[in-house]
Amino acid sequence: MARVKFLCDVDRCIDCGGCVVACKEGHHIPVGVNRRRVITINQGKPGEKSMSVSCMHCADAPCIAVCPVDAIYQREDGIVLVSKKTCIGCGYCFMACPFGAPQFPSDKVFGARGAMDKCTFCAGGPADTFSEEEKNLYGQNRIAEGKVPLCAGMCATKALMAGDADQVSKIYSERVFKRGSGSNAWGWDKAYNKK
Repeated sequence: MARVKFLCDVDRCIDCGGCVVACKEGHHIPVGVNRRRVITINQGKPGEKSMSVSCMHCADAPCIAVCPVDAIYQREDGIVLVSKKTCIGCGYCFMACPFGAPQFPSDKVFGARGAMDKCTFCAGGPADTFSEEEKNLYGQNRIAEGKVPLCAGMCATKALMAGDADQVSKIYSERVFKRGSGSNAWGWDKAYNKK
């Protein structure tokens, strides 16, 4: 089975927030939890870039390594999921994740974290049956339906790509080439005419 990945093309992202809204609304994410967010680098300066960020479903996920109760696990296709019924809310995963993906609901008393929530790549929860309880805990299972995650499907500029890692990297490589590198760059044939 192929590994799945997200890739955000920073030259296409316009910081519209469509991916964030699609995720929150499609999965009924509670206030205070953001499975996906858009960050901007060099805001207001030349070279400003925006990028949609969530769990990157790492090949060697540090969150899995630090979880003391093995609540976080990786499927064969590379999707990293958490069992909310097993999670004790210790927060080690949050500290280990370089992307800030693990989120904890803020409505608990006395600072108790509750079960961790994060991007599921729209693959639902751990149970194969995908009951109503699973849907309420984890959200939609679009992967089982052969669809891309909600965030990537909503991206108006197709900056956010999701799916088979080999296909996503091929699409991105083609985009970079067409944008202007090598012999396909605009004006290349005029500047380097070999007549």
